[in-house]
Amino acid sequence: MGVETTIVKYRRLNPESVEPTHGSDAAAGYDLYAAISEDVTIPAGETRKITTGLSMELPEATFGAIFARSGIATNQGLRPANCVGVVDSDYRGEIIVALHNDSTEDRVISPQMRIAQLVVIPYCPITFEVTGSLTETERGSGGFGSTGQ
Repeated sequence: MGVETTIVKYRRLNPESVEPTHGSDAAAGYDLYAAISEDVTIPAGETRKITTGLSMELPEATFGAIFARSGIATNQGLRPANCVGVVDSDYRGEIIVALHNDSTEDRVISPQMRIAQLVVIPYCPITFEVTGSLTETERGSGGFGSTGQ
């Protein structure tokens, strides 16, 4: 039984841009590539904005979550500076990944290097409503560590 594919329209904004790819048919994340013409060095402990050269039209009631790629996160200490980036469905500008270098050594981003992964996630539109009380639960207002070790 096949899963219906959703089409996401995108634009290439510069000649170095690369269409997002995924490693397998069941991969949730689509790799984003550095659309740069020369190497960019990210010094230890610093952040650099890396262009993807892409803009997208994501489906309504979804957002694009930009996560670290496990390979460069574990092997090089590079991750999105905000940990998880959010691309709203009404945003039509260029997708830029702010990469932070958590390592103690300078790291180099090369042209067309895979720098992050994009996962398109549905969400429930909500309206907030102020109230004087909330329904009771077993947990109640127990916060950090209240459900066990």
